[in-house]
Amino acid sequence: MVRDEGIVASMTPPQLPAVVERARLTAALRRGGVLDAGAVREVKVLHQYPAMVSHVIRLGLRYVGEAAGSPHSVILKIPNPAYAKSLANSGRQEVAFYTRLAPNMPSHIVPRCYDGHFDEESQDWHLLLEDLTDSHDVAADWPLPPSRDQAMAIVTALARWHASWWDHAGLGDIIGTWMRLDDTASLIETFAGHYDRFADLLGDRLSEERRTLYRRFIDKAEQLLQRYHSHRHVTIAHGDAHTWNFLLPRAGIADAVRIFDFDHWRINVPTHDLAYMMATQWYPERRQALERPLLNRYHEMLMAHGVSGYTRGALDQDYRRSVLWHITKPVWQWSINIPPVIWWNNLERVMMAVEDLGCEEILG
Repeated sequence: MVRDEGIVASMTPPQLPAVVERARLTAALRRGGVLDAGAVREVKVLHQYPAMVSHVIRLGLRYVGEAAGSPHSVILKIPNPAYAKSLANSGRQEVAFYTRLAPNMPSHIVPRCYDGHFDEESQDWHLLLEDLTDSHDVAADWPLPPSRDQAMAIVTALARWHASWWDHAGLGDIIGTWMRLDDTASLIETFAGHYDRFADLLGDRLSEERRTLYRRFIDKAEQLLQRYHSHRHVTIAHGDAHTWNFLLPRAGIADAVRIFDFDHWRINVPTHDLAYMMATQWYPERRQALERPLLNRYHEMLMAHGVSGYTRGALDQDYRRSVLWHITKPVWQWSINIPPVIWWNNLERVMMAVEDLGCEEILG
């Protein structure tokens, strides 16, 4: 163990950023509105959670002076060095979400952010977030799906968040950006190149039927994108809405589900998140048992939170279209060196969902 400038840390990576020095952390917590007259006396690493593209570190805090109500621990999120350069935009996106969007959302949807910064020159970034470890937990360890009640609570939270940005007047102006027609055309061209290499790699592990589906999808992509370019019935989508990015209250805790990990948020059709959660992550038996009830709950919650003019039939159409779009996800994941244990299983699951839901019919 090593002590320096009031920081208590192990000798193992990652290197803690300057923001956790006592004076800077004191200033950050004051800006975040959770520390008044007191000051941080000591910072201790309680636990480290190495994630795919970031490091999540739980820090214990001790104060000197008046610090009643100040957090005894915080979550520090910093980039994983292995992905820091190739996925720098993920850090930029998440910092932007917590510093610009989250303050304008209803409370108790996301963890509170005390401080966040992205450095454009070095592409280094950090977030200091509310620590919900003692009050919340994920529904189940990966890759186990949630129970029915847990899934209902998760979808309820997602609908509440989507409703808060539904057709918001600031979308594409002060909140996110719209992709133009030439942007989406370029995206599809890039995807097609990745797909060609992906198909070559898999060889006979990618059947001719699936190759035909991919080719038809690429050919029809511009037509499919008309739904996005309508700029109607859209919201801020999470972009990585698997159920392990939701924190549920522990037994006996009266609180709301919180959503986290916002490095892929963008303006999109809302069912993008639902399709990723169910069609890409769940095997058929689980998906078939919960898909319809969860879509019903989602639609009910949208209506309850002020969304109008979006019919249950429109939700079904969007969901099937989004499931079809998610055949691209394993290819994108492979292209950035995500391990096969993730993208291969996603490929198999989403293809089974496409078949179950007759999504190929959308291609005409």
